[in-house]
Amino acid sequence: MEIRTYLNFLNIAEKLKCNTRHSYTSSGRQESVAEHSWRLALMAYLLRDEFPDVNMDKVISMCLFHDMGEAVTGDIPCFEKTERDEKTEDNAVKRLLAELPGPCGQEAERLFAEMGELQTKEAKLYKALDKLEALIQHNEADISTWIPLEYELQMTYGTKECDFSEYLKKLRDVVREDSRDKIKRASEKAGD
Repeated sequence: MEIRTYLNFLNIAEKLKCNTRHSYTSSGRQESVAEHSWRLALMAYLLRDEFPDVNMDKVISMCLFHDMGEAVTGDIPCFEKTERDEKTEDNAVKRLLAELPGPCGQEAERLFAEMGELQTKEAKLYKALDKLEALIQHNEADISTWIPLEYELQMTYGTKECDFSEYLKKLRDVVREDSRDKIKRASEKAGD
């Protein structure tokens, strides 16, 4: 890859470090899109043994690239994102991928197409982990950062995405149990 093209793409990707998500970290600051993508890739890496028939390198690539459009659009929480927002983000991705020449750009285009279709095991796994990472992050953040609708979302978000895998359904159930415990502790503390 030509050096200037490489540096220009990295410059755009750097915005993912600057653009924050709705989620907060355990230290009380807003999480960046890059931090979410990094941990999502780590989650995939750590599940290699649970999904031996899945190309985990591809899943990790999906995790790293999935929110690339947010370098341009910023993050819009799932409960606020409209179809128009999704089209805007898709167009941003197309423009960004056009900056990547040759095999690298072609591979990224194929990854985004596969993620959009959600037909392969790899795409389904990335999507389920994407939902679960958000739930886990909310459980790690102080409950004072939650908005009212998140109490329900912690119990419903990611349901259908995890249904293709027994392991992911169990993981989702444990994450929800953690959410219920967090809510209960906060309620008890408020009642003191």
